[in-house]
Order: sequence, then C-alpha cells, then structure tokens
Amino acid sequence: MAIGTSGTFEVLGALDRAKTQWYHFTTIIIAGMGFFTDAYDLFCISTITKLLGRLYYFDPNSAKPGALPPNVSAAVNGVALCGTLCGQLFFGWLGDKVGRKRVYGWTLLLMIVTSIASGLSFGHSAKGVMSTLCFFRFWLGFGIGGDYPLSATIMSEYANQSTRGAFIAAVFAMQGFGILTGAIVSIVVSASFKAAYPAHSYQADHVGSTPPQADYVWRIIFMFGALPAAATFYFRMQMPETARYTALVAKNNKQAAQDMGKVLQLDFSDVFESSAVTAGKTHYEYGLFSREFARRHGLQLLGTTTTWFLLDIAFYSQNLFQKDVFTAIGWLPAAKTMSGLQEVFKISRAQALIALCSTVPGYWFTVAFIDILGRWIIQLGGFFFMTLFMFILSLDYYNLRGQPCSYNTSKYCGGNHIAFVVLYALTFFFANFGPNATTFIIPAELFPARLRTTCHGISAAAGKAGAIVGAFGFLYAAQGRHAGEPDSGYNTGIGVKDALLVLACVNAAGFFFTFLLPETACRSLEELSGEFEQENKKIVSSE
Repeated sequence: MAIGTSGTFEVLGALDRAKTQWYHFTTIIIAGMGFFTDAYDLFCISTITKLLGRLYYFDPNSAKPGALPPNVSAAVNGVALCGTLCGQLFFGWLGDKVGRKRVYGWTLLLMIVTSIASGLSFGHSAKGVMSTLCFFRFWLGFGIGGDYPLSATIMSEYANQSTRGAFIAAVFAMQGFGILTGAIVSIVVSASFKAAYPAHSYQADHVGSTPPQADYVWRIIFMFGALPAAATFYFRMQMPETARYTALVAKNNKQAAQDMGKVLQLDFSDVFESSAVTAGKTHYEYGLFSREFARRHGLQLLGTTTTWFLLDIAFYSQNLFQKDVFTAIGWLPAAKTMSGLQEVFKISRAQALIALCSTVPGYWFTVAFIDILGRWIIQLGGFFFMTLFMFILSLDYYNLRGQPCSYNTSKYCGGNHIAFVVLYALTFFFANFGPNATTFIIPAELFPARLRTTCHGISAAAGKAGAIVGAFGFLYAAQGRHAGEPDSGYNTGIGVKDALLVLACVNAAGFFFTFLLPETACRSLEELSGEFEQENKKIVSSE
C-alpha cells in the first residue's frame, strides 16, 4: 500500500516539476480548439439575429425591417445557454465516473454534428425553421457544456505546478479568438454575398433589401463552426488519460506511470513493484454530499459557484448597451438605412473591433500574469474595476452617451463618445483580465481528482444560470421607462442607466464572494485538494 502511494506521488510530483515541453503546447491547442469552437458557436448568433428577423418575420407594410419577436429572440439566443448548463452538469459528472478521455471526444463530435445541423435547419415557415434551429442549438450547447469541465480539468492535471495557471488560461483564451473569428467569418460571408447580390436599403426597397440568397448566409456561418472542431477530433481521441485520474481515481498506478513516462519522456518502470491497484473505498474517499466534503470544500464550492454566477450576469448583459455604443459613434446606422447583408456586415465589424481591442487582449493579459499575480488578485481586481466602470457609466450615462439628434434619432449628439467607448471596452477588458478567466481556472484546481470535473461542472453551470439571467432578465429590465421607448414587443423597464447601476452592484457582490476562495498559485493539486493529507493517513493506518 505504501509503495503504491509513494509511487503515485512520485509520478504526480514529476508532473508538477516537469519543464514546459511540447506536449504542454499540444494539449493547449487540442483543448483550446474546443473552446475556440465553443465561443464561435455561442457568439456568432449575435451577428445574424437581425438577419433572421428580416428573412422570417418580414412585413412589407412596416416602416421597419422584420425583427424576431421577443419570445423567439429569447429562444434562439438562450436555448444554447440552457443546453450548455445541462451539458456542464452531465459531462462534469461523467468525467469523474468514467474518465476524462473516454468522454472528451464525444463532446467534440456532438458539437461537429449539431453545428452542421443548425445550418441545415429545415421547414417552410418561420415557426418550423426557428423550432428546428432551437432544437439543434440546444444539443450544440450540450456538447459545448461538456468542454468546460473536461478541458479545464485535463489541462490542470497535465500541467506543471509553476505554469499551471497560464496553461489553463491559454485554453480559455482561445474563446477570444473564437469570438473574433465568428465576427470575421460573418464579415467575409456577408461581404461576399453583398457583392454578388447588391441590394438597396430597406427604406428604399422593402422587398429587395434582403435578397432570397441571404438565407444561405446565416447557414454558412453556423456550419463553419464544425471545421475547427473536426480538425482536432483525431488528436483529442489520441490523448492518454491523465495520470491523476488513472492513479488517484482508477487506482492503476502502473498505467499512470506508463502514460506519463511517454508524455514526460522519463522511465518510471522501477517506481512500482506491481500495478498497485487499491481495492475498495476508504473513510477518506468522501462523496460530494458528505459532511466531510462540506467541511473541507463547502465554502470553496460556494465561492466558485457564486462568483461565476455573478460574473456571467454582468458579462452576458453587457450587450444591453452595445447598441447605444455602436450607434453613438456611428458604427451602426438605423436598420432601415441598410440592406439586410449590410447590417450583418456592420454588426460583425463592430463585434470584431470590440473583440480585437478589449476581449482578446484581456484574455492574454491573464495568461501572462496569472502565475505572477495569482488568481485571487486578478479576480478581485477584475471585479473591482468592472464595478467602478459600470458605476461611472451609470451615474454619467446621458452625459457620456449624448441625446438623440433632433434631425436623426438614430444618432446621438453631444456627450463624450470617446470616453463612452473607452469605459465600455475597459469593462470587457477587466472581465477577461479578471473573473471571466479565473472563475474557469480555480474550480479546476481546488477539488479532489475524483470530484474535480463534477465540481467544475457545477460551478460552470452556475455561471450559465447567471448568463441566462443577464442575457434575458436584464434585456427585459433594461427597456425604456416610458411608452414608445421599449423595443418592439417589449414592455417598459427600468432603462439602461439603472440596469447598469444594478450590474455594478452585482460586480461588487462578486468582489466580496471572492474572499471565500484561497489562492491556488504555486501549490500542487493534491495539496490544494487535501489528497496529500488523506494518502498520508492511509499510509499510517496501513502500517
């Protein structure tokens, strides 16, 4: 027993002490392409939602282009988030039950099939197309959800101790490139169709402003998401199981040594006298719903779930005032002054600029500083600055944004548009150089190997619950206070200004809940989870 235990931690210690090698980078790429695809699939919907409204809810007698009704818009945008939440819980549990590798490829395969199916959504009526699109995007989200706990855990269990945070953050940072690529693909596809099928603005030609061929645009954009996932499917299936799962959960120390010997290019053949499979459960292998787990990790799980929940409320609701930002600086003219394809192009260009200037840099600042400053400081600082900037935006909203021009209500006159855009970009920057990355990293480090993907899945699912609240609860709440101000189909709300004030308070709550979490940098996973302590007790009891 003692031989097997000491051998286990010799292998794991070698992992922690290993120099950065080629397999670290291949793991980042293989796991990261999953997150690249995740972000592409989740965020490309925002570039084509307006086009779907023009195509399937067109009214030739209306002075405004067709738009998705509120309930349809909520379904199309939110069903993938619901699927993601379910997938995070299911695959998180499954990853601990049968192993990370055995289910890792299936999440990617599900994403490939449903990305293609989303683009092939069938039906002759608006209801038929939207229903099949929602069905396939739910299962797309289900596959995406599985990638969260599995990718984070696999990277944390492969990484060495000194650069573990940077490696996990690099996997998550591929989201930024996924968002940017989604915008670029939308730009290229819409520009190509616009050149091939030129059209007048909606106010000049209601019927001809959206050519029938535009129906291919959103389908191509959706199906493109299958390509990066398919490109890495083979390599994902060839990855060995992590040594920590094989040794600590499956109890096969010899197999763990063989797998990690290949990965690290070291010989562990003399570490174990036999396979050293530990039979049965011990008192120290407590379950998720046990008093021992609550004592050891209850507050930590509360911290990871609440901070991720609060972060995603704010992160996903930032789209609330995106329209005001783009309109104020002239990036997004009134819909009726554009053709359908031109609108896709301009929305995509604006999203690409935001991603390029704030989202992508924020992710990679985290990669650069996560192991220097630590997770705790970055998360605390991110919540602090998000709170600060949202308070400023709320308290000085009209002075910064300006007022609608009397001669053109689609533009804002007065105000400080440069400061408005900078503050908006900084909230995104500090979300990504802050809790958007650290809430993903910390749950992959705190919990025992046998419960690691389960607890990460629970934490991530709490985040997606916050995303649903932020994306839809605040979408309704942020509608104007007075008649005529809300978007078509919506009731009056508290307005964007007061919604921003509420979101600032949400970020402040995230700041304080961060104090429930310990710093995880420069400590081994076994030390953080208490597995060193448990194994030492086993050795003493066996002697």
